[in-house]
Amino acid sequence: MMSPLIVWAAIGLFTVLGFVIALRAARANSGTAGDYYIAGRDVGGMVAGLSYAATTYSAFMLVVLTGLTYRGGAGALGFELIYFAGLSLLVVFAPRFWLVARRWGFISPAEMIGARYGSRNVARAMALVSLVFLLPYCTTQMAGIGLLLSGVTDGGITLFGAVATGAALSMFWAVLAGLRSVAWTDAALSVVMLGSGLLAVGFAVSELGGLAAFGQGLVADHGAWLGVPGSGLWSLPTFVALAFPWFFFALSNPQVSQRLFVLRDFRAMRRMILWVLGFGFVFTLIAVAWGFAALQLVPGLENSSMATPALLTSGAVPVWVGLLLILGILSAAISTLDSIALAVGAMIARDFVRREGVSNDGLQILAGRVVIVGVILFASYFALQKAQVVDQLAALSAAGLLVTVPPIFGAFFWSRGTAAGALAGILGGAAVAVWMAILQGVSVFNPLLPFTVGGVSAALFVGVSLATRPRAGALDFAAEIADDMSRHRAW
Repeated sequence: MMSPLIVWAAIGLFTVLGFVIALRAARANSGTAGDYYIAGRDVGGMVAGLSYAATTYSAFMLVVLTGLTYRGGAGALGFELIYFAGLSLLVVFAPRFWLVARRWGFISPAEMIGARYGSRNVARAMALVSLVFLLPYCTTQMAGIGLLLSGVTDGGITLFGAVATGAALSMFWAVLAGLRSVAWTDAALSVVMLGSGLLAVGFAVSELGGLAAFGQGLVADHGAWLGVPGSGLWSLPTFVALAFPWFFFALSNPQVSQRLFVLRDFRAMRRMILWVLGFGFVFTLIAVAWGFAALQLVPGLENSSMATPALLTSGAVPVWVGLLLILGILSAAISTLDSIALAVGAMIARDFVRREGVSNDGLQILAGRVVIVGVILFASYFALQKAQVVDQLAALSAAGLLVTVPPIFGAFFWSRGTAAGALAGILGGAAVAVWMAILQGVSVFNPLLPFTVGGVSAALFVGVSLATRPRAGALDFAAEIADDMSRHRAW
């Protein structure tokens, strides 16, 4: 195990770095809602890309994905590569999100969709559905922090102490300076996460005798884990059930789609996409290789989520590398928490607090800060309580957020879509998701769940739209930005 004192010292240095970055970011803020929630739309491509990557490739990667590899083998790689393939949606949607946000001043994805259909109720419905499915997901991030810190110290850092630390850091960075603070911290710590991940895998493979011995050991002792779809956990239905909603993650999750509003210009957008793709591909390979290394160096774990703490304390990885990796995972989890809290705060501020024609930026920022504190406290409390319904909703989050995808596609590619159709698709699909998963007990590993939720949502959106008329105040995004799309040579 690692000494709790050494881990606390590393976290202390991490906190000082974050404090300095947050203070500098706070001084750069101008006091407007746009500056607080989306950094004044002036973030460069590298910072935006690394921040997007840190938010997306969260504690999930080296806690959950590594555990899935440990438990089920190669299917974990295929599952994550489906998500990676879904990032190709950015090529199509990033220019459109950025252009309409610039033209009409949108700050939250829900605000954008509501304006497209001419209805704040659509925006509010999207905001509430995002809240329902993202809050429990925040709980899993906080639980990941607790699992990591308590695991590597063998309980020397208690679950409560770990969660309280994560909550305090999350609140401070997000509340003080908003997205600019989070993005700058992400950019610095994502480099640490990637570098320490490469080092950690290198040391683990070296402990096994090098790349050749690593591969030979896998084939000889765990050959079933290398098959498709893999051993134990994975089957074709399970793979499809998990992979299908994750393909649309870049659109369905507002904490990442909102990142498309922050970019300085088209050049920054292209650079951001390249940074996200490059980081994501390398880090996916790191997480899977780390899981296979754990399978050989620390076999027989009952809880596969403990693979990373067990491997870090096995002696295969130097303490200093382990500490860097812990800080990288901690930073990624905090980034995800802060990004979700900021996205939800922006939706509440813009779609419930903002009044048309009235300048109330201070009130919008205050409302967002209250929401941020509430989200983080919720995540902390339920991470400690381990409430079953929260675990169920967290597992359901990817499938549940699919209900926002049809209205997003319709916003840019189907002018016949209506507010009534968007409302029916979002609320009807969300109700089906909760009914199937919570009341009927349909497992998230059953492909019936995401395909039914997505299918019902799409059918309601199309069917009700065809039966109703677009509102007079609805916007026609496709027509309005057509010239800009051609000028920028975007798809």
